[in-house]
Amino acid sequence: MSQYPPDANISAGSAPQVAASAAWHSLFWLVFANAVGVLIAILLLFPALNRLLGEWTYGRWIMVHLNLELYGWTSLPMAGFLFKVYGADRGPLAQWCRPVLWVWSTALGVGAYSWLSGHSSGKLFLDWSGYARILFPLAMIALWLLLAVSFVREWKTAANTTVAARAAKLLGLALLLIVPIVIYIASSPNFYPAINPDTGGPTGASQLESSLIIVAILLMLPFGLTRPKAGRFRTIPIAWAIMAAEFLLCFALGRADISHHRPAQFLSLGSLLIWAPLTPVYYAAFQWHANTRRWRIAFLAWWSALVLTGWVFFLPGVLDHFKFTDGLVGHSLLAMAGFTSSLLIFVLVQLLGEGGWIFNRTRSFYGWNIAVLAYVVLMSVAGWREGFDPTFTIVPGVARNAVYILRLVVGLVMLASSLDWLIDATTLLREPAPVSSSAPVAQEVTA
Repeated sequence: MSQYPPDANISAGSAPQVAASAAWHSLFWLVFANAVGVLIAILLLFPALNRLLGEWTYGRWIMVHLNLELYGWTSLPMAGFLFKVYGADRGPLAQWCRPVLWVWSTALGVGAYSWLSGHSSGKLFLDWSGYARILFPLAMIALWLLLAVSFVREWKTAANTTVAARAAKLLGLALLLIVPIVIYIASSPNFYPAINPDTGGPTGASQLESSLIIVAILLMLPFGLTRPKAGRFRTIPIAWAIMAAEFLLCFALGRADISHHRPAQFLSLGSLLIWAPLTPVYYAAFQWHANTRRWRIAFLAWWSALVLTGWVFFLPGVLDHFKFTDGLVGHSLLAMAGFTSSLLIFVLVQLLGEGGWIFNRTRSFYGWNIAVLAYVVLMSVAGWREGFDPTFTIVPGVARNAVYILRLVVGLVMLASSLDWLIDATTLLREPAPVSSSAPVAQEVTA
């Protein structure tokens, strides 16, 4: 573990301290959600244990697991990112970042208790109901207000800010304000039914559209974190032009429910494969802190795997076989625990700078990534078998139990890795490392 000199301590109103707080809150919910995931894996192996939990059985814990992973782990790092983009982590406003994070975490805690108590809208990832449905949007509005005040302060004081940068931030504020309103409305059971028989399955157009939104986020992220390298700027407009062309292709496909067996659907979705080699080239055009190297490679590798497998799983015959099986569960975990988590850690490491050592321990880095890979392989095998025999995961058997036991072991490894990060983040919160603008080569931290 790195040791910092006594004078390396940074006040609570500094950018590194704000980034460390965002990392701590993010990791707390990751550990909590992973622990719930381990509990769920145990309940799948031993369903009789549900009787010991009273009303807090599998059906309620699964909502807690999914929602805390989404609104806790995958959302709070982006709050740290927004603090930096809007300058809220610097100057007098920085002291308000930590209270906003606590308001967000409090809303998540209230939501978790609400779901365990049986209150839910019945909609996946929109389970907010009752008082939790009001409190969580208010937490999002608290974050928005801090960003808005910081934006106004910068508008008045930062004379060197470009018109384009101001316009982009103003547009960002407008979009961010819509999010809590949409969540509040969409969570209402009266807005649209939790189960809608009139909707069809995924189409090439819908999959391409959602994937391009992710591509757009990947292209925008570097501008809030760092600067382009000198002489490498040409790659950036080329990538944006390709994305614009793909959006035009998406609109040309139409919005109707169309079978994925049609060549236009799966061939158009195959256009995303260009992003497997292009995204690493794009990110190489920017300056990154040396501490990000491991996780930059990890998230780009998971991204390439996600793009390739996402297209293969959509192909006629393959999707028909894997649909409604554990195979798609494994692919979802590849997307969330593999690509998304690696991307979020990459962002946090860039924000933390020298403090990013907390994510670079050899045991936790390889433990997490190997466990995710093992989980994806296990669920893909189970899903392939389930495609031939739907009772495979319903009726306990030697093969099925072996897969679920290995999944439990993998879940424990992921929990241990995330707990390792949380412990180190707690240390960093007490004694954060300074962030060097020159991005020196960081010494690798090993177990």
